[in-house]
Amino acid sequence: MSKYINRLLLACAAVMMTLMFACEQEDSLPAPIITEVRNYEAAPNDTLINEMVAGQWVVIHGKNLAQVAQVTFGGIQANINQTFLTDGNIVVQIPFIPFQSVPLEELNKVTAVNAGGSYTYSIDFVIDSPMVTGVSYEFPSEGDSVYIYGSNFFYIEEVTFAGAAISEYRLSEDGTSIGFRSPALSQSGPVTVGTGSGSYTTFLNVNDPAGMLCDFDDINTYGWGANISNSSTTFPGNKGNYAILSNNGLSAGNSSWWEGGRSINTNAVQWVPEEKLDDPVDDYAFKFEVNVPGQWNGTSLIILKDFNWDYVARYEPWNLGSNRTAPFTTKGNWITVTIPFSEFRNKPNDGKDGTGESVGSLKDLLGDSGGGSINIFSVNDSSQPSAPMNIAVDNIRIVKIAE
Repeated sequence: MSKYINRLLLACAAVMMTLMFACEQEDSLPAPIITEVRNYEAAPNDTLINEMVAGQWVVIHGKNLAQVAQVTFGGIQANINQTFLTDGNIVVQIPFIPFQSVPLEELNKVTAVNAGGSYTYSIDFVIDSPMVTGVSYEFPSEGDSVYIYGSNFFYIEEVTFAGAAISEYRLSEDGTSIGFRSPALSQSGPVTVGTGSGSYTTFLNVNDPAGMLCDFDDINTYGWGANISNSSTTFPGNKGNYAILSNNGLSAGNSSWWEGGRSINTNAVQWVPEEKLDDPVDDYAFKFEVNVPGQWNGTSLIILKDFNWDYVARYEPWNLGSNRTAPFTTKGNWITVTIPFSEFRNKPNDGKDGTGESVGSLKDLLGDSGGGSINIFSVNDSSQPSAPMNIAVDNIRIVKIAE
């Protein structure tokens, strides 16, 4: 028995020594060190990286990297290419960074971790300057919902709307929209978005009546067609009068736009000043506001001048392309519609009006005078019946959108 106990104690001692040796080995594993980050390309393109871009493949150079288990960029873990993992190099692809959820002080950090510790290396992450591409509603009243659309809305430092500072807003995770409630506006002005990467101020002003051709109130060039109303019951948030385009559903191929409630026809107005008719087509846009409280699907709005179908623009927010549609609604809110003049198109052979080539010049579209009536027709030129439609239209205008 004594011999048996002695052997058992020797075996236990051997196990303990093995565990202690393993622990000492683990404790003695040196922490990683990062000395530089280079582009993952063959020389001479393996240049030193000073700024990082999501999706870029890079080589992390340093020491004690062979057993690194994790590499993070701005706290977001990257996938390590184990094939090229050595004591001096790690090949990784920089992950997409959800900037809105990463604190700015953590953004520009690359961290490598192994069992012996971690090492953090500082390097700038590229975020392009912001860009504003559109505004959901250009004539909001106090409290109305507004969205600014664009790109690179990360680490916001400033938002102004018609000169009013916006301090409370919602940011999309992908940095493409800023949502807020409009303050009371007493003036017109541009939209400005400032971030840590730069600032963008729009060429256009919001809350600006410039270019207004028919608002059904102070500037009322309306001739005939749709009913005019100022009721806030069906179309809340209105500012005075507006036109109502409606139908109970149209049969396939029904383009009888002259029927009751299916068109807006103004008297003659000056679309573009005569002295500006040599400007590029891309410098101008046709704008108006709509309110769609229900669902709109299938009826197309056709915009033209003087009943001339040579070049027309189509507004079909329910048309998703590739023969796909989805009901469209603004849920009772007013939104701004912007149709660049380049979207006035001819009719291709065996095609639909407004789906061919873009108009080549302002004179091709507007003639030598630059003036004439505005016509907005509701038609169904598809092979399927359309659903009922009931929408409000206001503030018909033409705006210069570029220098």
